[in-house]
Amino acid sequence: MNHWPFDQPPNCAVITLRQIIEEGAAILEVSHDADDHGWQFMTADEPAEEDLLLVCFSHVVERDASLLELADLPPGWIAKRATLGERWVREMNPHEEEFDDELP
Repeated sequence: MNHWPFDQPPNCAVITLRQIIEEGAAILEVSHDADDHGWQFMTADEPAEEDLLLVCFSHVVERDASLLELADLPPGWIAKRATLGERWVREMNPHEEEFDDELP
């Protein structure tokens, strides 16, 4: 890929799940954190701590090129879809709003 469109470099560590990397599960939820601009790539299921992995950002994008559509996802937002191939739906991350409420 000649042009990397994300706000973090391709070799940046991102959070994902063992099921996505090792078993080929679909990425159905993406979050772009407001505090550190980190990215997380999840399935629809609640993640178990033992399934979390740190991987290279470019590795996740290579597995699912539709993630390129989310390069402009603002920090503090999430994108979801019901199944692989469906359109991404974007919204403010409700968990980020809770965090903002706790700030002085």
